[in-house]
Amino acid sequence: MSAIIRYLKEGGQGEIVEKKSRFIATLAPVTTEEEAREFIERTKKRYWDARHNCSAFVLGDDAELTRANDDGEPPHTAGRPMLDALLADGVRNVCVVVTRYFGGILLGTGGLARAYRDAVVEGLKNCTIAEKRTGIPIDIVTDYNGIGKLLFLAGTGSYPVLSTEYTDTVSVTVLLPPGDADRFLSDLSDATAGKAQCTVKDPVAYSISDGVCELL
Repeated sequence: MSAIIRYLKEGGQGEIVEKKSRFIATLAPVTTEEEAREFIERTKKRYWDARHNCSAFVLGDDAELTRANDDGEPPHTAGRPMLDALLADGVRNVCVVVTRYFGGILLGTGGLARAYRDAVVEGLKNCTIAEKRTGIPIDIVTDYNGIGKLLFLAGTGSYPVLSTEYTDTVSVTVLLPPGDADRFLSDLSDATAGKAQCTVKDPVAYSISDGVCELL
């Protein structure tokens, strides 16, 4: 099976209250450092009257670029815990700003770190996370006797069916993890007595979100 990369598809917000301080986490999908910094600035302008607007972002499938900013909070009590929350979730291409409205009660360094981290966790609950994978499209042409067997094999492996066209034959495109392609082709040949015509195409990137497959 190919590696699965989780990335932010749609942003969202979450809020917690800790000793009368409000912590509002706002998350957005980003693909470049410039996009991340623009989002941070927009969010700061939106919450201009807040005591702090701390931020963190993670870019790249392997988290090649990460940044965190405490925005005036004691060092390592805000941005780093926020970044740790993103990394622990495994989400990529994401930027978060946690806005703090001070409630008048000091939380201490440990309390601050927990509050900023928990705000990010709460915000992630209200976001849409997609799974990015690598797959091999296989174009298959079969007769009407073979289509049921083909769809059964695809369903058994939970392989996405990208398209189906019915004419005098049936043309189907199935997306397979690279490690499953040979076995699937062998099983399909056995099931259709070698009658299914298959064309293996170059690997593509795709995402799965709420059960919906989308090529990237």
